[in-house]
Amino acid sequence: MPDAKEYHICGTTEQTIVRFVFDSRQAGEQIAFVAKRGSNSDGHDFIGDALARGSRVIFCEHLPSELHPEACYVSSNAFPELLGKVLNRFFGYPQQGMTIVGVTGTNGKTTVARLLYELYTGLGHRCGLLSTIENIVGGNVFPATHTTPDQIGLFELLRMMHDAECSYVFMEVSSHAADQGRIDGVEFACGIFTNITHDHLDYHGSFKSYLYAKKTFFDRLNKKAFAIINADDLNAEVMVQNTRAKCVTYGLRQIADHKGRILENTLDGLLLQFDGVEWNARLTGVFNAYNLLAVYTCALCLGKESDEVLERMSGLLPVAGRMELVSGGKSGKTGIVDYAHTPDALEKVITTLLELRKPGQQILTVVGCGGDRDRRKRPVMAEIACMLSDRVVFTSDNPRSESPDDILREMEQAVRLKYSTKYVVVPDREQAIRTACMMAGSDDIVLVAGKGHEKYQEIGGKKLPFDDVEMLKTHL
Repeated sequence: MPDAKEYHICGTTEQTIVRFVFDSRQAGEQIAFVAKRGSNSDGHDFIGDALARGSRVIFCEHLPSELHPEACYVSSNAFPELLGKVLNRFFGYPQQGMTIVGVTGTNGKTTVARLLYELYTGLGHRCGLLSTIENIVGGNVFPATHTTPDQIGLFELLRMMHDAECSYVFMEVSSHAADQGRIDGVEFACGIFTNITHDHLDYHGSFKSYLYAKKTFFDRLNKKAFAIINADDLNAEVMVQNTRAKCVTYGLRQIADHKGRILENTLDGLLLQFDGVEWNARLTGVFNAYNLLAVYTCALCLGKESDEVLERMSGLLPVAGRMELVSGGKSGKTGIVDYAHTPDALEKVITTLLELRKPGQQILTVVGCGGDRDRRKRPVMAEIACMLSDRVVFTSDNPRSESPDDILREMEQAVRLKYSTKYVVVPDREQAIRTACMMAGSDDIVLVAGKGHEKYQEIGGKKLPFDDVEMLKTHL
């Protein structure tokens, strides 16, 4: 091993330390440890353990009080940027030859990223997907633990995608990831903004901080990239006010570079007009018209022709847990499972069902709120559900470390007086779904909101098997 003292660096001159890392890597040694502050723990507390296991390069946000005489420490006030450069080289510049598209926004990220993946796969390209539901590398599926992986995990997946000869990568970019620098070092060809509404204020503290966390994604884009924004969102211009990328707009209402119109909207799908061309989509709802328009705009920015894009998009299916239809068979009832876990998403889903329902058809909504998350949205979501639905069943979502009863009491505080005859509280989620199905008449709609694609319920630190779709199939 080289003399560590000559690599004792406390600034941002990463080239020397990269050379050290690669010299050691080729020798097959355990060479580096990355210490970062997290939400629940601090990596700096584990530097001693890493040194004991043989690590001799410590990347850290701040220097520890005691320095190991044979170790090299690298700290920086732009730590994610530094780490991005090191990871790029460590994983052999995996982005070469790949076009990477990032999607951010409160709602629609998963749908837009997944539809882009399906579109480009259908057009004959080998693709990668990084999403809330799952990560896909050239057709191989890997479980996802976060909407956007941590910085090391992200570059490891990009390396896998490069080795699998993926030419396009579509990924969700969460506000947490942008704020924490998890995407630093990634060169995006396109950044897509869907919308922004109330969410994650438990982490960001205020809507302004949440907005500016997402804005940093567009601030990072280079001048060769495209910044694709929803012209109908009031905060779209804020997102791109400092970007170097070329701005391209899409919208249904405002003047935009790519304009869409909804001609028909039914539970079976949409009849749309994009840039003057009529076509049929198998997705439903105004929000999905926006999602599809974002996908279309991105494909055109990346050089595809409108005709081939629309032809392929007409066969795209809804994403799992996003307005997913469950037939009640002989009962005549209709089930809908949707991931709506924010006030805006819940309002949009129920409003869509109100627009599509037949005369006399009732909407029964089963909804809860997650534990250890933004508490301010709980009464808001409860009020939206009661105001727009015919009947409501409040239930447990993912309570995590919180008491489900406490969460439900916070949801009830806004509706107890005004809507007392309109809702019931059933803490057990399966019993809540069963109750709503029993209350529903033939031809009614039962909406189960909040968990969507998730196949588990997180209670007391454990993930227990649970599937809203299967529950609806059992009880409708």
